[in-house]
Amino acid sequence: MNLQKLETGNASFDHISHGGLPLGRTTLVAGSSGSAKTLFGAQFLALGIQLFDQPGVFVTFEEQVDDIRKHLRSFHWDIDTWEQEGKWIFVDAAPKEEIIIAVGDFDLSAFRIRLERAIMKCKAQRVVIDSIGSIFTQFHEEEHSIRRELIQVALTLSRLGATSIITAERLEEYGKITRFGVEEFLTDNVVILRNVLHNEKRRRTIEILKFRGSDHEKGENPFTINPEKAIVIIPLSAMILKHTSSNERVTSGIPALDKMIDGGFYKGSINLVSGAIGAGKTLLVANFINGIRENKERCLLMAFEESNEQLYRNASGWGIDFKELEDLGLLKVICVYPEISSLEDHFINIQEIVKTFKPDRIAIDSLSALSRTSSDKGFREFIIAFTAYLKHEEITGLFTSNTPLLAGGTSDTEGNISPITDSIILLRYVEMSGEMQRSIAVLKMRGSKHDSSIRKFTISDEGANIGKHFEGISGILTGNPMLIKLE
Repeated sequence: MNLQKLETGNASFDHISHGGLPLGRTTLVAGSSGSAKTLFGAQFLALGIQLFDQPGVFVTFEEQVDDIRKHLRSFHWDIDTWEQEGKWIFVDAAPKEEIIIAVGDFDLSAFRIRLERAIMKCKAQRVVIDSIGSIFTQFHEEEHSIRRELIQVALTLSRLGATSIITAERLEEYGKITRFGVEEFLTDNVVILRNVLHNEKRRRTIEILKFRGSDHEKGENPFTINPEKAIVIIPLSAMILKHTSSNERVTSGIPALDKMIDGGFYKGSINLVSGAIGAGKTLLVANFINGIRENKERCLLMAFEESNEQLYRNASGWGIDFKELEDLGLLKVICVYPEISSLEDHFINIQEIVKTFKPDRIAIDSLSALSRTSSDKGFREFIIAFTAYLKHEEITGLFTSNTPLLAGGTSDTEGNISPITDSIILLRYVEMSGEMQRSIAVLKMRGSKHDSSIRKFTISDEGANIGKHFEGISGILTGNPMLIKLE
């Protein structure tokens, strides 16, 4: 028999928890300072009221009620109205007011009475106690008594049938579960929130450590805090390989390149253009965008290295009018510095734009710039989630990646994305008789034949020109071209 769950209302959490929090049970949410424990609990209550009309009680052992109320209003939750309607009740359980010390003993009986009255008053189905660990900081010598009393609190919640969250602080992101090592024994369920600092970069994750008697997704999932939606989780386990594969082709915008890849990119495919600075990556992106004219498609361009004016000027120099495409409603250009947001925030922002603009194509210039804002692990997870999302939406994607060397080589960015791309186009410099020339080659085209030759690639006022293949030369892709004798 499966354990019955209560939907939290956060669809992503309900996915990784296989349905929500265990119904009628208490879940410990542990995390370091600033990991969003209080917000997680508050969102649980707010969504319960908004989506399911389930009243809730919020108990604070640490912060002032007015401060919490003010903070939660910033997420557009109508706390004041809910309080007036009796759907949300605050219980101020600050130790100085609630704790009774008698002959060295520790007693939470007064608090339990207040908690029970609040739950009964609004018929609360959801309860949040934040943060239970503050009791230990003041009465650490009463550990056995505290444990006994907290067990009584948990039993009270269980008897009243409330689905509850108790938050607790931890000192290390990957150390013991809680600061005092006692709180986790009060509950059958443990959720850990992390806000890890690595190489001067922060990354938030959530992990369901245990749900006793119930299945759940294993491992960490990244999340972010959104001003409109509060905690937004990006469930990596939801990125399942069930997307459709189309045989329909879409043009790259360059007829000669279409010929090299046997008729164009597959619709809904993920395509990578790799090359050094100035090799022509942005030109290929511009042509990819211009290709929407053929069938009146829509394209979203996310540019992380150049401004709108630079992009318009460069495209105009190649005979491509971005402004006209925007005026026709076929193109949307977003130019931002990657450092202004986390990868999770960028992902959510793109999802919101996709919902409203509904593009057929997305171009990212460049992924290398985005990789600066995260750890390698975080970037890999972003790539997996992002490419899976595009395939699910059947959006054709074209990404660019910078190689560290002018004549060749691969970057960490390219290594992270190349295994999950459908095609890879390489742009390389070739030194010929003291002159730098450009080359283009299709390294990979999943599910299709393609031209395997390395061809000459030039840039003129008319844009991109793909010529004949290089003859009598080897080692172009490795960055060590050598003349070979033709017999």
